[in-house]
Amino acid sequence: MNIWAKMITALRGGVHEAGEAVVDSQALRILDQEVRDATEELKQSRDGLAAIIARQKLAEEKTTQLHGSIEEYEGYAVKALNKEDQALAMEVAEKIAGLENQLRSEKQAAQGFGQSASELRRAINTAEQNIKRLKQQIDTVKATENVQRAQAAVAERHNGSNSKLRTAMDSLERIKEKQSLKSAQMKAAAEMAEDTQQDSLQQKLEKAGIASSSTGAADVLERLKKKK
Repeated sequence: MNIWAKMITALRGGVHEAGEAVVDSQALRILDQEVRDATEELKQSRDGLAAIIARQKLAEEKTTQLHGSIEEYEGYAVKALNKEDQALAMEVAEKIAGLENQLRSEKQAAQGFGQSASELRRAINTAEQNIKRLKQQIDTVKATENVQRAQAAVAERHNGSNSKLRTAMDSLERIKEKQSLKSAQMKAAAEMAEDTQQDSLQQKLEKAGIASSSTGAADVLERLKKKK
């Protein structure tokens, strides 16, 4: 390697070392900001959970209303059959079929919202625990940092070489904290990804051809004839 190549390599090494020194000096400040960002994201997740729960309740209320309407029109259909008005009975049966299909959709929506709420609630709980543990560790690191600085200040009065040891210890603590945070984030992301990949039971039954996704007017009329 010629002299110019060696000089370039030395310059690159110096820039790298300077960059690491800046990061090391601001490690706790950066970590504090990352915790604030994670807390803000957690707040947004809670808001999203509240919105999902609200939609679930609306779907459940709509389901209750549809049950009442179906019972009402079934009564009308029975009366039409008692009067042997086949055309009117069929028209009412078509109305009931539409209401039952709508009821099925609302039930599926309510179940979907409920499942999403459960998954998001688990993710929020995990994030809250991770943030709590991280804050505790940061407090410990800050306390350790203060102690180390005090010890280093005393030691430097007697031996200036101890300043290098303090810098190395600070860098080690920063790396350990970053690794812990990254591990917690990856674990939470993996759990959420696994939860969202699960199909609902109703979807599996419909795909397998076991459960029906709609009701026909003829089916409703036949059922009502049996009631009569």
